[in-house]
Amino acid sequence: MLSFSCWRTFTRSSFGVTCHRKVLQRCCAKFAFVPQHNPCQEESVERLQEFLESARRLFVLTGAGISTESGIPDYRSEGVGLYATSSKRPVQFKVFMESAKARQSYWARNFVGWPRFSSIQPNAAHLTLASWQRSGHLHCVVTQNVDRLHHKAGSTNVHELHGTAFSVMCMQCHRAVARHSFQERLKKLNPHVTERPKEIRPDGDVELPQEAVDAFRVPSCESCGGIMKPDIVFFGDNVPQPRVEAVRRDLAQCDSLLILGSSLFVYSGYRFILAGVEQGLRMCAVNIGATRADKHLLFRVDARCGEVLPRLTL
Repeated sequence: MLSFSCWRTFTRSSFGVTCHRKVLQRCCAKFAFVPQHNPCQEESVERLQEFLESARRLFVLTGAGISTESGIPDYRSEGVGLYATSSKRPVQFKVFMESAKARQSYWARNFVGWPRFSSIQPNAAHLTLASWQRSGHLHCVVTQNVDRLHHKAGSTNVHELHGTAFSVMCMQCHRAVARHSFQERLKKLNPHVTERPKEIRPDGDVELPQEAVDAFRVPSCESCGGIMKPDIVFFGDNVPQPRVEAVRRDLAQCDSLLILGSSLFVYSGYRFILAGVEQGLRMCAVNIGATRADKHLLFRVDARCGEVLPRLTL
C-alpha cells in the first residue's frame, strides 16, 4: 500500500495526474444520470434496517432509478432524465406497428446503441439484492427495467414487468430470438453503419443522422416474414395479464414491500402498491424525489439506492 507521501508524489506526477483524471471521469460518468440529492443520514439507514429485520418475506419493486448508477439514463429524473434534457420521446406501440419508417428509425438507433447498452454492468444496489435473495428472506424482485441487470447480478425469481431488451419477438408467429443473434442479422444487412454513440437513451437507442436511418435495412421474421419487435412493453401497450397475475401470486406470499428507484408514475407498477395496501403490507421506499405511493408508505428515504443498500443486512 502506498503511504500518503508516496501517493501525493504519485498524483503530482504527470502519470498520476492522468490516472487521477481518469478516475474522476469514470466517477462523473457513473453518476451522470443520477439527479441531485443529499447524502443519506444514518438515522434513515437505521430505520430501513429495522424495517428489514421485521420483514419475514420481502417483495422488492425496482425502477429506472436503480440502474442510473450503472450509466443508464431514465425518463423522468429532474434535470438529468430524457424528458428534462431532450425533446425526443420513446416510440409508441401503435406507431411502431403501423409505420415501417418508425420501425426503421427504431432499429437503426437501437442497432448502434446495443453494444454499449448490452455491456452495462450491475451496480452495488443490484448486487446487494442478489445477496439478500441468497439469504432466503427476499422472496422476489419485480423490475420495471428492461436492462437485465438483476439477472447479471445473480438474482433469481425476477419478474420483468415491462419485458426485456435482450429478446426479440415476431408479432405474427411469436417466434422469439436472442437480441444478440438479431444484432448479427442487422450487422450483415447494414455493414455501412459505423457510427459510435456518445451516449445512450433509457432503452438503449441513440441519436443518429437521418441519412444513416434512411439507408438502414430491417429484417423480417425468418419463419413467417412478420414484424420483429423487442420483447418490451412499449408506451401505449399493456403488460401481459399472465405476467401481472404471476406477480400478484408472489405478492400474496409476502408481508413487506420495498420500492427502489421508482416514482411509480405509471400504473403498471403502481397497481402492486394498491394491492399491497389491500393486503395490509408494510411498505417503504428508497428513491430520490417523491413517489406516487408516498401516502401509503411508512416512510421514504430520499437517497441513491447504491449508497443505501450496501449499508443494510437481510
